[in-house]
Amino acid sequence: MTAVFEALQDLLFPPHCLGCGQRLDHSRPPLLCADCDAALALIRSPLCACCGIPFVSGADHLCGDCLAGRHAFDLARSLLAYRTPAADLILSLKFSGNLTAIATFKALLARTRLLDTLVEPELILPVPLHADRLRERGFNQALVIAKGCLPKWQKKIVPDLLRRCRPTTAQSLLSGQERRRNLHNVFSLPEPSRVAGAKVLLVDDVYTTGTTVNECSKVLRRAGAERIEVLTLARSVPR
Repeated sequence: MTAVFEALQDLLFPPHCLGCGQRLDHSRPPLLCADCDAALALIRSPLCACCGIPFVSGADHLCGDCLAGRHAFDLARSLLAYRTPAADLILSLKFSGNLTAIATFKALLARTRLLDTLVEPELILPVPLHADRLRERGFNQALVIAKGCLPKWQKKIVPDLLRRCRPTTAQSLLSGQERRRNLHNVFSLPEPSRVAGAKVLLVDDVYTTGTTVNECSKVLRRAGAERIEVLTLARSVPR
């Protein structure tokens, strides 16, 4: 019966590739044609054992920043390099409210088994938006990603535990040093006792310099979180 329903759905609403718009034969995610699927830059070993930045060759090891102890989190992992077509899907989700890509990212997470590399969290915290930005956008993309891509951990998601206290300039407009100044002391945790001793997973859309998730992690670390891991759909990777 399910196969009949899917066939009827595909007939009435022909599926198209989310990357290039090409007509697809079926609507099962990931909704990508063979060319766009092949163009995805999945992040795999070798990579930094802490922050997850990929290396050209060799075995997993710590990068220079992680050796210097510059990150407050224990582990960060990303599904894809932030480039076309993945970047287009994320931008469409973030700024156009196109939620159709969520099922595709969920399918890619399942394919790569990336979630198996994470410690099972006790709390899942989407990186928060300020109330002004949330009203403007209508949704928090990090919360949408957490709910759509982590179905087995739904009950662990706590949307409002971590908060953004003041509006900030968009990070994409700033340099690395400016990003750090922009987010200094911007996150708060009104109920720190809920985090004490907990294994926490932070969820966001893109890891660029790591400033956002690192500032969130500092707040969680001060509250006594036992372990802090980060999951993003994509991250900036040097070519």
